[in-house]
Parts: sequence; structure tokens; C-alpha cells
Amino acid sequence: QVQLVESGGGSVHTGGSLRLSCDASGLRFNLYCFAWVRQAPGKEREGVAAIDGDGSPMYSDSVQGRFTISRDNAKNTLYLQMNSLKPEDTALYYCAADPSCRGCRGGYCYTDSIRYWGQGTQVSVSS
Repeated sequence: QVQLVESGGGSVHTGGSLRLSCDASGLRFNLYCFAWVRQAPGKEREGVAAIDGDGSPMYSDSVQGRFTISRDNAKNTLYLQMNSLKPEDTALYYCAADPSCRGCRGGYCYTDSIRYWGQGTQVSVSS
């Protein structure tokens, strides 16, 4: 049974930083592509970052230059370092995994057809 468990969310002020983690189990971690997807109340979900099995990162235009996605295949853990946070970054952040790697293209990160999802961790940024 695949499990993705996010942690690290919280409340910060504009300009602050947070580091999200996602512990994965029940899958061959190094064979999967991973993504961070967020959803704010009343808005559609938005893919913000993705990473392939070789560790190549991809980002949406909205977070490029501020967020860093990484993975530790030895620990089966995915990370998202978020710097220079803005109020518009406030959302529930999900870890997601899929054996295929649609990733991001042209500043847009694909979220449809991702197979596995975590429960999410809340990030709140106040001005």
C-alpha cells in the first residue's frame, strides 16, 4: 500500500521560509516521479514543482526562483524548500507520485492522472 505523508507546513509572514517533507512508503521510490501540488480555498489545484527519478527539478512560473524541490532516494523522502513566501502561496500542499513523468512544461506543471496523493499539509502566509 502506497503512503505519502507530508509534514512541515505552518504559518509564516511574508518573506518567510518553510521546508516541506514527504515520506513515501510502499513503492520503489527511485522509480517514481514526484510533484508538489497546492490548492487554495475556492481555487483549482495547481502543480508547483516536479522532479524526475534522476533528480531533475521542474517548476511552475509562480514559484520559479523561490521554491526548490529535491529528493533523497536513500531516505525515500521528497522535499520542498519554500523561500520568499507570499500570501498567495497560502494553500494546502500535497505530495504526489506517479511512475510516469509529465512534470512541467513551459511554466505549467501537470497534475491530471497522478496516481498517488498524500493528505496534505497547510501553509499559511500572512502579510
